[in-house]
Amino acid sequence: MIVRSNGVNFNCVIEGPEGAPWITLSHALANNLTLWDEIAAALSSRYRVLRYDQRGHGLSEVVAGPYDFPMLIADVLGIWDALGIKRSHWIGLSIGGMIGYGLGIHHPDRVHSVIACDSRPDAPPEYAAYFQSRIDKARAYGMEGVVDSTIERWFTPETLAANPPVLERVREMIRTTSPSGHEGCCEALKTLAYGPELHRITVPTLLLGGDKDKGAPPHFLAEGAHKIPAGEHVVIPDAGHISALENPAAVLAAIESWLDRHPEA
Repeated sequence: MIVRSNGVNFNCVIEGPEGAPWITLSHALANNLTLWDEIAAALSSRYRVLRYDQRGHGLSEVVAGPYDFPMLIADVLGIWDALGIKRSHWIGLSIGGMIGYGLGIHHPDRVHSVIACDSRPDAPPEYAAYFQSRIDKARAYGMEGVVDSTIERWFTPETLAANPPVLERVREMIRTTSPSGHEGCCEALKTLAYGPELHRITVPTLLLGGDKDKGAPPHFLAEGAHKIPAGEHVVIPDAGHISALENPAAVLAAIESWLDRHPEA
């Protein structure tokens, strides 16, 4: 379905029984809502699950950037308002989890809990420079030009060597992402600065991530969780940055355990 929010048309999918607690799933840069296919299928037996393509991604409207986190958060709030969602659990991966930090800080009344997967809270200069390099490469060579380097950064050497079908699935998500949407979100990522505000998150918050994640290493997530009063940290074994696809069983187990302990925070 198409939902209008913040002046943009968003592609959304809703699954699960009416009246069940809401869960909202938010994907990573240069991905789309299909990132969560397996997780959504498992959760939708007990929860009302909302997935959406971020602006400029998937089947959502392509809007020129730059984007920023207040804009991406306003997108979510508008979608929720349009759908009559007063409160939801939040599960996001990479930039999706970063949006969750912002929701937890600025809109705690709208979230039961936050699960941030492979999502660091800050962008130091070298991290911001990486996203500028993505912008430059995509401008020069198109989205195909960032596919190989992104796959190498996101997945473990073991998975790269095995080359399972999931890698081609992610390659296709990257190459079909709008260059404008990719660049807009890269600009937002360059401004990431939630670290000093993490102590303001009062809702239960789980930081989980792959043990071999290059973009959000475990020690960064552990430090972030320590700053959040109700924060916890879980390391996902045998996974890099896209842990929900590289080790979906472990990610799902961590999510289900968390939701069982925090049904309505």
